[in-house]
Amino acid sequence: MDNLEKNIEIEFRSMFDENKYKELEEILKAQAKDLGEDNKNVYFFILSDKLLKVSDNISKKSAKITLKLEKIGQGSAFKEIEFPVDKASVPVAIELFKQLGYTHVIESFQQRHNYLLDGVELSLKYSKDWGYHLELEIMVKNESEREEAEFKIKELAQKLDVKLMSNNELAEFVKRFEAKK
Repeated sequence: MDNLEKNIEIEFRSMFDENKYKELEEILKAQAKDLGEDNKNVYFFILSDKLLKVSDNISKKSAKITLKLEKIGQGSAFKEIEFPVDKASVPVAIELFKQLGYTHVIESFQQRHNYLLDGVELSLKYSKDWGYHLELEIMVKNESEREEAEFKIKELAQKLDVKLMSNNELAEFVKRFEAKK
């Protein structure tokens, strides 16, 4: 699929404790299509209104650069541009962005496992910075598909008994995360 064909990510997150993580892991193993382990080292470049990141996917032995045109906490729809790079180019990409003036960079290892359930891609994650959390997303072509995608995600979150974070909660978390680094 062409990367620009479906380049709007409808995304919600939920944070919880280790017990809920284990419960979700069992539910997803039993009910969802297993998309596999997806562990990554992610380098976040802190911008005032966007999210730029370089992802070194350890599990899949691949890498990519992603620019989300909105910052996390500014709604559930993120138009994004991403493209693969050779894994050997990850340090070069990081240095390139630093030389362009993006010097506030945060490295974060993410333990991830991806699933597909009811048309929603789920990433069950753990990272030192975010703790235990779940990302629920659907990629769409245009804004007209947003409402239906949001409904599907919210319906699945209710079925899984997870509380989705509000924009304010996400924005506050991101603000604290960036300030600590």
